Amino acid sequence: MLNATSWMVMAIFTLSLCLTWGIGGILCFGQGAFLGLGAYAYAIAAINFGDSGLAVLIGIAAPALFAAALGYFLFYGRLSDVYLGVITLTVTLILFKFMNATGGDGWRIGAVRLGGFNGIPATPPLHSPLSGRPLSPQAMFWLTGCLLILSYILVRLFAISNRGREVIAVRENEMRAELLGYNSRALKLLVWVIGAALAGLAGVLFATTVFVSPTLFSLATSAQVLIWVVVGGIGCFLGPVIACIALQMLTAWLGKAGVIDPNIALGTLLILMVLMLPNGIQPLITRLLARRAPAAAKEAAQ
Repeated sequence: MLNATSWMVMAIFTLSLCLTWGIGGILCFGQGAFLGLGAYAYAIAAINFGDSGLAVLIGIAAPALFAAALGYFLFYGRLSDVYLGVITLTVTLILFKFMNATGGDGWRIGAVRLGGFNGIPATPPLHSPLSGRPLSPQAMFWLTGCLLILSYILVRLFAISNRGREVIAVRENEMRAELLGYNSRALKLLVWVIGAALAGLAGVLFATTVFVSPTLFSLATSAQVLIWVVVGGIGCFLGPVIACIALQMLTAWLGKAGVIDPNIALGTLLILMVLMLPNGIQPLITRLLARRAPAAAKEAAQ
């Protein structure tokens, strides 16, 4: 059950990149930075304040504010996609290196030792707002599942909303959208911050389900979520969620079987997907079902 909960947490994390990249057209190579900031912010706030409810809000707000500050310079500075990708990757690596170097006793925020590469192992669990008791693993499983469904619904609603259509218009042709009167920089910043907040929520859940460590900022974390989105389908939501959970199950099985290194398997899969199915699995299944529907209707009519 713990594994299933962590898989759903990462599915929420995947939805954050689906929104940023698939809807906003912003390819972020450092989405793990927002995941890690959410986890660390929650752990630090929960230990210092002793209130998991307030800590959840801080864990979501911290990466959103960081994304707003970073995004202002990225989008209002008119940086190209290449430079944006390089900067997001660099920021993630800086955070990864910095958090690994915080192992001494002097690295404290209030009563919390950052712990360097060991992280913050004693993260307080979420508490029930009704009873005030820590949530059991079963309760965390159901809570995470409900939050995954809610996150999926919210990103879908955003995508079909007027604001979401404006973001898509900017993604398709930024110059044309600006000539029509849309503020492309503000729209990019909006979807960027929402994606960071969603990644922060995943970080909070990861901190309470697993542990908090600098590996959340690692390049492997950001690379994995890119693979899940590419395999599931860029611009889709359901496909990447299914790909995220399925590939994590596959990775866990390969790790236990010891047949092949999971990272090599994921890298090979990414290359094959880009070469053979560049649009991902969900668009392929949608096209196949669309072709099958007229044939099935014709057979039923006969």
